[in-house]
Amino acid sequence: MKKLTVIKIGGNIVDKPDALQNFLNNFHKMEGPKVLIHGGGVLATELSAKLGIEVKMHNGRRITDDQTLKLVTMVYAGLINKQITASLQKIGCNAIGLSGADGNSVPAVKRPADPIDWGYVGDVDPARINTSLLAFLLDKGLCPVFCAITHDSNGSLLNTNADTMASNLAIALSKDYTTRLVYCFEKDGVLSDPDNNESVIPLITKSSYRQLLEEKKVIGGMIPKLDNAFSALENGVSEVVIKHADNLLNSKETLLMLR
Repeated sequence: MKKLTVIKIGGNIVDKPDALQNFLNNFHKMEGPKVLIHGGGVLATELSAKLGIEVKMHNGRRITDDQTLKLVTMVYAGLINKQITASLQKIGCNAIGLSGADGNSVPAVKRPADPIDWGYVGDVDPARINTSLLAFLLDKGLCPVFCAITHDSNGSLLNTNADTMASNLAIALSKDYTTRLVYCFEKDGVLSDPDNNESVIPLITKSSYRQLLEEKKVIGGMIPKLDNAFSALENGVSEVVIKHADNLLNSKETLLMLR
């Protein structure tokens, strides 16, 4: 099978123009077909504060009421997605910006309100992802750029965690490609000490991850990232790494393995 790289870039890079452009330059240099998924939570949180919309988080995930859904749709599917697409076009990468509603590419199901009411948050089943559409776009030399807005097939948009979106896309595409999933953000990898960027853990297995959780060395937004990483490995993705956006083309990273 062809090799495919699925890359997720976090909001802490997306909202810094120079860092984002450096990442996109390196992304363009990567050989072979690739899919980009972007976050944007930092900008969404800043705009929420300016508009007086309360931000509610639980275990690193955003609770999405009606007003928050409107805001994140404008930020993720609108401003950020089109800015990234335009920046890639400028450097010669023929990108196409997408939400999960476009081409019915990523349908989702609204998360049940028990035990926590997440609001308009969508859970994705990789089996329902429109991989034939993505394969068509990739075969035509296009680079899909996804925000994490999905839809419920009944006319409603949903907010899906971007790490989850990346994991599920990688799982779905692993049926047709040898898929590598890369999570890029503002740290050199998973850190044993969040305040020390030199404390990168080079390898995390499923068992060592459980220990890190027990020791509370992994907290906040890193938890869904690692949960999604191991879900990807358990469902057909060949490799998952977590690294700094500046290190996209080198091997400084945290490698995830099941055992």
